[in-house]
Amino acid sequence: MENQIQIDGLTLNYTDTGCPDGHPVIVMHGWGCNLSTVQSISAILEPGMRVLSLDLPGHGKSQEPPAIWGVEEYTRLVEKFIALLNLKRVSLIGHSFGGRISILLSSRQEYIDKVVLVDAAGVKPRRKFSYYIKVYSYKILKHLLPLMLGKQKGGDVLESYRRRRGSADYGNASPMMRGILSKCVNEDLTSVMPSIRASVLLIWGKEDSATPLSDAHIMEKLIPDAGLVAFDGCGHYSFLDNPFGFRNVLVSFFKAELSQRK
Repeated sequence: MENQIQIDGLTLNYTDTGCPDGHPVIVMHGWGCNLSTVQSISAILEPGMRVLSLDLPGHGKSQEPPAIWGVEEYTRLVEKFIALLNLKRVSLIGHSFGGRISILLSSRQEYIDKVVLVDAAGVKPRRKFSYYIKVYSYKILKHLLPLMLGKQKGGDVLESYRRRRGSADYGNASPMMRGILSKCVNEDLTSVMPSIRASVLLIWGKEDSATPLSDAHIMEKLIPDAGLVAFDGCGHYSFLDNPFGFRNVLVSFFKAELSQRK
């Protein structure tokens, strides 16, 4: 059953499933997805834990942020969500973009006891030279096309160029969410990783091209209590590519929480 909660005037959609008296775990999806994307993860833990799965702002049935947010603003919202539900100790599971929030939140809140980072973002990507050519070409065209073709026609041509050359996530986003994506993608969270005191499980697909396995190795090195499990033949959605292996690893990590209630 889906629920809505108002936080600072913004409507946040979420589900609250599993055992009401079980240890709470918050599940956060990746960019361009919603809580249904990670439903299979929630289902693994529902027999013994209280599972709270969020539609992050601007995704699913949750409202868009009122301004261009960074990871900080998303993290503050989740902190307020935890406070409103009066949760005292919480575990986190973050896939991709949800991993960014999990990293920052667990780096500064002692009530986070366990964290699972699934093909998580958080390490600033290393850009190839072709990327900078694309970016600066777009910036030049953004200034020149309105002058050459007029504001309307120039804008249409620029939009067509952006859709052909830009990422699918960027192209499918609203103007507000495009600004948020651009801001968040360029945030490097490696500086806060050594401050994480929770036990952290890194689960990765070895063929992940969005957040490569090298990112996981950086996180494993920087986070004091971190362990890595990497699956052969799996990409950015390792939990979908290898559901059996993912389930076994997750159940083992949460063995104590699944075997006892509050």
